[in-house]
Amino acid sequence: MNAVVLAVVVMLALSFARVHVVISLILGALVGGISAGMGMTRTMESFTEGIANGASIALSYVMLGAFAVAIARSGMPQAFASWVIRKAGDEDSARSKGLKWGLLGVLLVAAIMSQNLVPIHIAFIPLLVPPLLLVFNRFDVDRRLLACIMTFGLVTTYMYLPYGFGNVFLNDILLANIDKAGLETDGINVMKAMGIPALGMASGLLVAVLFSYRKPRHYEDRPIEGQGDVHLGEPVSTYRIGVALAAVVLCLVVQIWADSLLLGALVGFAVFVAARVIKWSEADAVFDSGMKMMAMIGFIMIAAQGFAQVMTDTGQVDSLVKASADIFGGSKLMGSFVMLLVGLLVTMGIGSSFSTLPIITTIFVPLCASLGFSPLATVSIIGTAGALGDAGSPASDSTLGPTAGLNADGQHDHIRDTVLPTFLHYNIPLLLAGWVASMVL
Repeated sequence: MNAVVLAVVVMLALSFARVHVVISLILGALVGGISAGMGMTRTMESFTEGIANGASIALSYVMLGAFAVAIARSGMPQAFASWVIRKAGDEDSARSKGLKWGLLGVLLVAAIMSQNLVPIHIAFIPLLVPPLLLVFNRFDVDRRLLACIMTFGLVTTYMYLPYGFGNVFLNDILLANIDKAGLETDGINVMKAMGIPALGMASGLLVAVLFSYRKPRHYEDRPIEGQGDVHLGEPVSTYRIGVALAAVVLCLVVQIWADSLLLGALVGFAVFVAARVIKWSEADAVFDSGMKMMAMIGFIMIAAQGFAQVMTDTGQVDSLVKASADIFGGSKLMGSFVMLLVGLLVTMGIGSSFSTLPIITTIFVPLCASLGFSPLATVSIIGTAGALGDAGSPASDSTLGPTAGLNADGQHDHIRDTVLPTFLHYNIPLLLAGWVASMVL
C-alpha cells in the first residue's frame, strides 16, 4: 500500500477510535515513514524538522489565548451575554428566536470576514466564541451546528472569493501553479470555476442548519477557561468595556499592519495590563490560563506540521497520483472522481488545502489535458481537490479553531462534535459538486 495512504488511514482510524489526535499524528507518521523505507531514525528526523514549521503558529495562538482570557476578565463578554439574555425573554418567544438566529448570523459573517475583510483567519474564534457559550446554552443551540457554521465560513470563502486569503489560494497558489505546470490561465474566471463546488458547500450548510442540528441540545453552564465562575447580571464598569474594545481594535490593526498574529495579540494583551484592567501581579496567571485554553490546538498544529513533512519526504505523493491515473481507463467521469478522492486523502492528512495544491497540480494538469478536460474544468477539479478535506480533517485549523472556542468549558469533543459533522456535511457534497463541475464546465 502507498505510504501516504497508509499513514492517513492509520491517523484517521486512531483519531476516530478516540486516541488523542497528537498521538494519532505521530503514530501515523511513523507508519508512513517506515513503510516508505525511511526507517525509524530518518522518519523522526523528518517529523522533528516539520515541527519547527509549526512552532511559530502555536506560539501565536498561545498568545491569542492569553488575550482572549484578558478580554473575559474585563467583563465585556459577560455584559454582552447578560444583555442578550435580558432581551431574549421567554425561550419560545419570537424575540428569543430572532436573537438566536441573529447570533448564528453574526458567527457566520465573522467567519467569512476573517478570510477577506479582516483577514485574521481563526483568530476571531477564541475572542468571540467562548464568551457567547453561555448565550448559546440559553438557547440550547447544538454546538455541532456552530462548528459547521464556522467551518463553512472559513473554507468556502477562500475557495470561492478571490480576496484576502482567497486571493492567496485562488490566484497566488491555484492559478499560479497551474500556469507553472503548463496550462495557460489567462482569461479564466476562477469564481466561475469554483462556483458549483461552492454551491456544494452551501448545500451542506443548509442541511446542517435545517435538518441535522435543528433540535435543541442541552449544555451545562460551566466556568469558561480563564473566566472563573459564571457571573451574569453583575454590573461592569464602562471603563473596562472601553479598554476591552480598544484592545480588540488595536490587536486587529497591528495584526493586519504587521502581518503578525503574535504581535497583534501581544499588543492587545499589553493594553489590558497598561490600563490596569489586568493587574501586573495577575498577568502571569492570565497568561497561564490562556496557554491552557489553547494548548490542545497548539500541540495538534505542531504535530500536524511534522506529519505533513514526513508525508512529503516519503516521495510517494506523486506515485499515489500516478497510480490513480492507471485506473482511469481514459474515462473523464472516472478520472475526475479519482483525482478528487486523491485530493481529499492528501488534504485530510496534511491538514492544509494551501499545502496540497502545489503537490497535486504538477500531476493533475497533464492528466486533465490527456483526458480532454477544458481549462476551466481543470481549474475546478484541482481547486476542489485542494479544498476537499480541509473541513473534516483532525489536523486542519478549520476544525481545530472551532473546537478551541466551543470546548472552552469542556463540553465539545474535537472528533465527534467537529471533525465528523464537518466531514459529512461538506466533503461529500463538495466532492459531488466538484464532480458535476468537471463534467459541465
